[in-house]
Amino acid sequence: MAKQFHVYDTTLRDGAQQEGMNLSVADKIQIASLLDRLGVGYIEGGWPGAIPKDTEFFARLAKEVTFKNATLAAFGATRRAEGQAVNDPQVRALLEAETPVVTLVAKSDIRHVERALKTTPAENLRMITDTVGFLVGEGRRVFLDAEHFFDGYRFDSAYTLSCVKAAAEAGAEVVVLCDTNGGMLPEAIAEIVSATGAGVKVDLGIHCHNDTGCAVANSLAAVAAGAMHVQGTINGYGERTGNADLTAIIPNLALKAGIAALDADQLADLTGVAHAISEVTNIAPFARQPYVGTSAFAHKAGLHASAIRVDPDLYQHIDPVEVGNDMRMLVSEMAGRASVELKGRELGFDLAGQNDILTRVTEKVKALEAVGYTFDAADASFELLLRSELAGGRPEYFRVESWRTISETTPNGQTGPDAPTASEATVKLWAGSNRLVATGEGNGPVNALDAALRLALDGVYPELAEIDLVDYKVRILDSARGTDAITRVMIESTNGRMVWRTVGVGANIIEASWEALTDAFTYGLLTARIEPHL
Repeated sequence: MAKQFHVYDTTLRDGAQQEGMNLSVADKIQIASLLDRLGVGYIEGGWPGAIPKDTEFFARLAKEVTFKNATLAAFGATRRAEGQAVNDPQVRALLEAETPVVTLVAKSDIRHVERALKTTPAENLRMITDTVGFLVGEGRRVFLDAEHFFDGYRFDSAYTLSCVKAAAEAGAEVVVLCDTNGGMLPEAIAEIVSATGAGVKVDLGIHCHNDTGCAVANSLAAVAAGAMHVQGTINGYGERTGNADLTAIIPNLALKAGIAALDADQLADLTGVAHAISEVTNIAPFARQPYVGTSAFAHKAGLHASAIRVDPDLYQHIDPVEVGNDMRMLVSEMAGRASVELKGRELGFDLAGQNDILTRVTEKVKALEAVGYTFDAADASFELLLRSELAGGRPEYFRVESWRTISETTPNGQTGPDAPTASEATVKLWAGSNRLVATGEGNGPVNALDAALRLALDGVYPELAEIDLVDYKVRILDSARGTDAITRVMIESTNGRMVWRTVGVGANIIEASWEALTDAFTYGLLTARIEPHL
């Protein structure tokens, strides 16, 4: 294509509207960093001014993260009816977010203008022109999301096109045609995008929802009809049935349509990023998800196995390594040697040509992931695992002899989540030749274990005082087993300079938490370049 193709991610804004999803500011910053690592062109961070959490996100991101690949966009609406953009508080908040790109949503269906905005068609056009022109005049690149565009086009195409033209004439760089209700089919999408492109002089984008199950197909149809900007979310997150899934759109464009939305190295990181974001959102990955699902390249024994032994391409539409996935012949999690080598390189270890180490680490990862571990969003635990196979091994700052916890509820008759619960934990450790025993109290058994571990090691490793646990996530695996289900815990820690994540799996939440906790302390001491106590 003559112009650079845009991949625009709206996971942090539109995707976050998914039922049951509640992202903290720290979650959003972590996801933004992963999206930048993947190499998407634009990241829509949220709606500053309208949502306090999003306002905080933009302020913190500017201080904490520097993007290498992506451009940040703030989302908002055109000014209010009968007002002026220069004085509109919500428009001013978009400026205060200080993002290079502002994406405005505007009504383009005349029925929504009259019934939802309760204004006139002419005033809606002035709202578009005034807001776009003001932001462009302030040095912002402006993308305009034409909301309900396709439904509006079928009802009154002349007015819908006048909205697009108003945005273009005011200086909008891209006008994004939105299938907001998600009710379109690919053939109609292609026809309308093509007709719109012939009638206006502005770059067009596409934003599809998945209510017909066609969001990906509709997005691809729009691109084939001339759209050079595609919006979507990682893993198809979004309200109702979700948005167009970028983990399918991106490889379809790159590997099927010849549009290199990402370079080859970035595309090979697609599965890892998709699963890492799944861990941050605490929403289980969909095994049968195209390209990145654990079953996307899984084959059962029999005819397939015989053919694959001769030539894997006979039963696979692409080489799974291209998207960072792996072919599976047995029931195991995905972890090919190529992905281990790539992750090792990312962490600063050159494993090229070290086939024995790659094989051992790969097999260990597969075995661990088969029982519930995941390392996609737990880089610290993966690095510790990797170091255990390298010369020098994993540093041993302490050896655990035993630990135990006790919890009791005070007999004051109070019940419910706010009832006071006293927890006590005792840990017995060895640091070199020193046996250490400590008892800690806390608000729950995990907090008590944290306190006891710190008390035991404080005199040996005072650097632990710098380590804070900032996030804690629990996932129940195989929930059909009820209270007998396996538990996975993810812990996020920081020393004020960097953030790392560790994983633990166990028969209960305390056992899983203890593993993730000890990994977190070990990694924190390792990155502080502390020598193990002898």
